[in-house]
Amino acid sequence: MPVEPLSPQEIEEHLAALPGWSLDAGRLTRSYRLGSHFAATAMVVHIAQVQEELDHHSDLTLGYDTVALAVHTHSAGGAVTAKDVELARRVEDLAAGHGAH
Repeated sequence: MPVEPLSPQEIEEHLAALPGWSLDAGRLTRSYRLGSHFAATAMVVHIAQVQEELDHHSDLTLGYDTVALAVHTHSAGGAVTAKDVELARRVEDLAAGHGAH
């Protein structure tokens, strides 16, 4: 079943509930800082697990003590959809447990 793009207003409403997330070049984006490279790596592995569960994957970047995500839905022509919002929410839910801010 095709996934419908969210309207700009819907995206803004969802972003209001996702602190630190923003819309950049048509993608939902967020960067996190962690206490160490090991902590950042552990968070990447946890995010990868969530992405597999959702069957929805972001561009995921690991830095020394940072993790960055950029997500949109390829099957919706690169638009932001409810799938992207769900992934962002799930990542937000796990970030605190990794000490991310």
